[in-house]
Parts: sequence; C-alpha cells; structure tokens
Amino acid sequence: MKAIVKWIDNMMIVGESASGHAVIMDSPEELGGKNLGARPMEMLLLGMGGCTTIDVISTLKKMREEVRDCHVEITAKRADEHPKVFTDIHIHFVIKGNNLNEKKVVKAVSLSADKYCSASIMLGKTAIVTHDFEVHE
Repeated sequence: MKAIVKWIDNMMIVGESASGHAVIMDSPEELGGKNLGARPMEMLLLGMGGCTTIDVISTLKKMREEVRDCHVEITAKRADEHPKVFTDIHIHFVIKGNNLNEKKVVKAVSLSADKYCSASIMLGKTAIVTHDFEVHE
C-alpha cells in the first residue's frame, strides 16, 4: 500500500491514496493553517471509524440481519505531552434495522474489535479502545 502527501500552502496538505482518492488536511489558524480540512489526527479516528463500520455492517449482512442505518460516534483523549498519542478511544455504534438480533450485533462488534479492524487494533497499541452500541428499530 502506498500514499502520497503533498504540501500545498501554509499548513495545508493533500493526501492521495493508492486508489486515487484525495483528502485535504489542514491545521487551525493559530498553528499557521487556514482550517480548510480535517486535522491529520482526526483522519486517524475517521479511518478507524470507517474500518470498524465496514466490518460490522459486512458481518451483520453475512448474518442476514436487516440493517437500515449505522453510524459510529467516536470520542478520544490524547496525551498532554509529545508525542500526543491517543490514550483513550471510545467507539459507540448506533445501528438501526428490522428485528435486529442484539447477540449478533455483539458478535459483529466483538469480531471487528478483536480480529478484523486493523485500524482500531493498531491504535489499541497506545490507547485503551472501548466499544458499545445501541440498536433501534
């Protein structure tokens, strides 16, 4: 896997993935940026959220669950000192569907957390990563 990150101006950078997709990242004005994109550390959380969401939805579909909607709310804390790594990350799934089996949701979230989500498992090397969920009809 490869990626290219190019400095554009001030503190704005553009990242391009191997699949050809681009994303703008920037810093806040007080750090020399123009606040025109997500922060690089925010991108880590977004990537983790995307990774685990894909895992959970894919697993629930394989279990023949009727998922209509899913979003993930992530809260994180960082160390006060450099390097300011994530120390605590909480992932809260909100899943909507028809007659969802909560035991299957528990299984899908657990499989993502413990086996499939490379991003959250990697971030779990420096942070305490916790998960929970709520199910709505």
